[in-house]
Amino acid sequence: MKQIIKLTGCLVAIAGLATSCHSVLQEANYQIIPLPQEIVAVQDAPFTLTSSVKILYPEGNEQMQRNAQFLADYLKTATGKTFTTATGTAGDQTIVLSLGLEAENPEAYRLKVAKNGVTITAPTEAGVFYGIQSLRKSLPVALNAEISLPAVEINDYPRFGYRGAHFDVARHFFSVEEVKTYIDMMALHNMNRLHWHLSEDQGWRIEIKGYPKLTEIGSQRKETVIGRNSGKYDGKPYGGFYTQEEAKDIVAYAAERYVTVIPEIDLPGHMQAALAAYPELGCTGGPYEVWPMWGVSDNVLCAGEDATLRFIDGVLTEIMEIFPSKLIHVGGDECPKTKWETCPKCQARIKQLGLTSDGKHTKEEKLQSFIINHAEKFLNDHGRQIIGWDEILEGGLAPNATVMSWRGEVGGIEAAKQKHDVIMTPNTYLYFDYYQSQDIANEPFAIGGYLPVDRVYSYEPLPAELTPAEQKYIIGVQANLWTEYIPTFSHAQYMVLPRWAALSEVQWTMPEKKNYTDFLIRLPRLINWYEAEGYNYAKHVFDIAVAYKPNSDEGVLEVTLSTLGNAPIHYTLDGTDPTASSPLYEGVLKIKSDAILKAMAIHSNVSGRIFSEELKFNKASMKPITANQPINATYKYAGASTLVDALRGNNNSRTGRWIAFNGNDMDMTIDLKEPTEISSVSFTANVDPGDWVFDAKGFTVEVSDDNKQFTKVASEEYPAMKATDKKGIVEHQLTFSPVKTRYVRVIVQTEKVLPDWHDGKGKPSFLFVDEIVIR
Repeated sequence: MKQIIKLTGCLVAIAGLATSCHSVLQEANYQIIPLPQEIVAVQDAPFTLTSSVKILYPEGNEQMQRNAQFLADYLKTATGKTFTTATGTAGDQTIVLSLGLEAENPEAYRLKVAKNGVTITAPTEAGVFYGIQSLRKSLPVALNAEISLPAVEINDYPRFGYRGAHFDVARHFFSVEEVKTYIDMMALHNMNRLHWHLSEDQGWRIEIKGYPKLTEIGSQRKETVIGRNSGKYDGKPYGGFYTQEEAKDIVAYAAERYVTVIPEIDLPGHMQAALAAYPELGCTGGPYEVWPMWGVSDNVLCAGEDATLRFIDGVLTEIMEIFPSKLIHVGGDECPKTKWETCPKCQARIKQLGLTSDGKHTKEEKLQSFIINHAEKFLNDHGRQIIGWDEILEGGLAPNATVMSWRGEVGGIEAAKQKHDVIMTPNTYLYFDYYQSQDIANEPFAIGGYLPVDRVYSYEPLPAELTPAEQKYIIGVQANLWTEYIPTFSHAQYMVLPRWAALSEVQWTMPEKKNYTDFLIRLPRLINWYEAEGYNYAKHVFDIAVAYKPNSDEGVLEVTLSTLGNAPIHYTLDGTDPTASSPLYEGVLKIKSDAILKAMAIHSNVSGRIFSEELKFNKASMKPITANQPINATYKYAGASTLVDALRGNNNSRTGRWIAFNGNDMDMTIDLKEPTEISSVSFTANVDPGDWVFDAKGFTVEVSDDNKQFTKVASEEYPAMKATDKKGIVEHQLTFSPVKTRYVRVIVQTEKVLPDWHDGKGKPSFLFVDEIVIR
């Protein structure tokens, strides 16, 4: 009986291309990314891939001929040798590409290796293409070597039909060749949908012949803000756009690789670049400029102007002529309603439509639904369907509308319950403009957040709250790349690779076959292909992974170190850089006093970066701590112990070093375990009003000997934040006459309601807090 097994092959270089002479025989390894659904070893001699091997394809099938040439090109990259293609259906010493596999999934394939050759069979040309990708990735990149392919049968198919990657070319523009390279990268990861974000407040990127000023004016901004809306600008004009012929060329290039390009024209918000070109489409009539700063402008399309509806129809008409995709993305997200609230035309439209506010939506929010429904009907009348961000749910949609859930999973869950198709793309797992490392000082500038490879890999797209019938409406998964802070293509590659590798297994591989430890073992072979194709990628997976666990019983911080391939790790605790002669890590480190931990993994070909962490102990460190009020579930991370672990958070509040409170105060009790004299308590808050993260409103310290009766020893109130207050890390400290106590209660009041000057007025703010220090 056939057994499903792992086939092991020669180890290839972790980075860089392996080279060998003609006499060296290297072995293929079918443990690839994404992992196939079934790999079955066959009792047969291996097949040797030499330059005499021909690639055969069915006569008269242009797509299969192209598939054969793709394979020949991939084999040349791997081996340095030239392979010929020809028509045919069988033969010794051949790789045969054929159709005819009976399978429910059109992208399924069967890859068989026997001693006399290789066959890849599928129901469609696309399925054959994915079989080719699997064969390609199983090969070592070993120039001039002969490669042995163990006999095998691989039966494979994707879990999801929509496997997407998003590319924002509006904030920063990328050339035609760079977009094509992005598509090639997608093909390597078995992705089949390119969500192409073409319009923004900061630039319009696609030629619309009926509205020529969109590119004449809307594609150019006079300058760009430096950093995160610092108020300083670079003074350099910036722009670019794609002609319709260039866009059609990209669409054709993608189609050859079985990638469908889904264009996005974001409306009715994110439209200031369009308003700079056609100010009569705005509520105020302008003048407007292509926005030189980041964020969301409150200048949006005027929903009360009939010309706006004609503009939407005209733009979508030409978009449909360029892009054959069934789905057209109309955005529908982040549309401020401030201009509509005071616009006579918009208010007249509201009255005409009989819109009124209710408990769920304001009349202006319902006005947005009027715009989205207009675009939807227009596309439906022309045989197309809309896809939009989860905000398009507000107000109701036709059954054939697809919803892209980005604000977590709530929108996707609601859409699936309403029987809409859903693409899951939650920012908490799949926004690849977030940092990949906590060491942001040594990372390219990013928007914020923290999203390492392991978190991407852990994502499960089918929410447990849905019934099996409702889960069927989750038709795909996509990761998004927003480019405010990504000005070059090399940087874009760095942000998606190797996170795309983790994403590809979420999209393709059945969840029961996923295993992150095994994924890391397979990843270096895929990275060899990144090197071979010249793709820039992040190397964090080679760095040391560190796990911390406060041990209150022993009063120590337990530190666990690990790295890819279990490479040896050397460390120091005195702040000096480790070397090969430094102590070798052999088990959990138990640290009980101030230290500067540095560690380095020594791989055979790549040295990871030196890891460094400063630990600062105080009387609260590693003591038992209890939360008397809830920690926000989204930002709970390791929980209350985060506040007493001797580790300090940096400016990025999403690294797991900060925990958050929302709608209630922070109320913590720390057990010092024995009567201890104290005279000060402090904590730090990470403040960013733009993200609804406010400073504390008040701070109180109470003490107790029995954890029942508490006495207040210090308290302080803080002024409400103003719109002009700066963001950043703020330390709050209370000092008082020395007191001997065992229990210390720390209460920090939060901003219960965001002020009127804030976009989120009336809603509770977040409070992000880190280390509590008791002295």
